[in-house]
Amino acid sequence: MSLNKVMLIGNVGRDPEVRYLDGNSGNAKVATFTLATTERYRDRNGETRENTEWHNIVAWRGNADVAERFIRKGTQLFIEGRIRTRSWDDQTGNKRYTTEIIVDNLQLLGKKSDNPGGQQQGGYQAPAQQPQYGQQAYSQPAQPAYNPQPAVLQPAAPQNVVNDMPDDDLPF
Repeated sequence: MSLNKVMLIGNVGRDPEVRYLDGNSGNAKVATFTLATTERYRDRNGETRENTEWHNIVAWRGNADVAERFIRKGTQLFIEGRIRTRSWDDQTGNKRYTTEIIVDNLQLLGKKSDNPGGQQQGGYQAPAQQPQYGQQAYSQPAQPAYNPQPAVLQPAAPQNVVNDMPDDDLPF
């Protein structure tokens, strides 16, 4: 038995680079970006130290779509995935290695105002999507207006208990 599981919370270091592997059909999309995780600790002298680790993140298909639409440099993310190490030969014939995190689950963290990809003014604006055939566009249900005045309840009219139950309705 083996387990290859990574859980990271950090800040995006650069805007995602998105590539389409099947042309622009959008079927096989991959997004790559870096994520910084920082460990803070006190050394022997009581001084605060920081150690920042940079991770290469690879997101496929649906996760790549989320990355393309909402993730920008500085976005805080939770990423759950697995480690993969690849090797290749560079132009000079040297063997090169890289370690990547393949995303299985991706969640945006922080407030909406803190997310550079979620802001509408001056930031990235997600394109409006038209519903496909057979689908209805989603619209937010109408909300009743907030009324700060308390409702005045009228007391219910007293019921005549004696005349309410006729004698012939007995179940036995």
